[in-house]
Amino acid sequence: MKKVINTPNAPLPVGPYSQAISFGNIAFVSGQVPINPETNELVRDTIENETTQVLKNIGAILKEMNASFDNVLKVSVFVKDMGQYAQINEVYARFFSGEAPPARELVEVARLPLDVNIEMSVIVGV
Repeated sequence: MKKVINTPNAPLPVGPYSQAISFGNIAFVSGQVPINPETNELVRDTIENETTQVLKNIGAILKEMNASFDNVLKVSVFVKDMGQYAQINEVYARFFSGEAPPARELVEVARLPLDVNIEMSVIVGV
């Protein structure tokens, strides 16, 4: 059965989508951008801070579904500048530090919503 997952501790959807949907033992978290849910403002100062905010948003959604970063099976990362790969990986490694990190792709794209520099979505085993 399909279940909608939303939390006020992550940016609220701005369109016809949910923050996440679970179906059986799998959940799909929509792409998260670096919006601070407390201020509803974009974090734009450094790619490290932007990446941190995106992962905090994902963490809040995971918490809402009683999961953690250890439950993440797959991560899709979209960036505007592949030249920031090392800085993104440094932050990413702080959130996915276990012995079995999730599968992942990181791709450079021409443009992202709200002209942000990074967006991530995840698939989670719940």
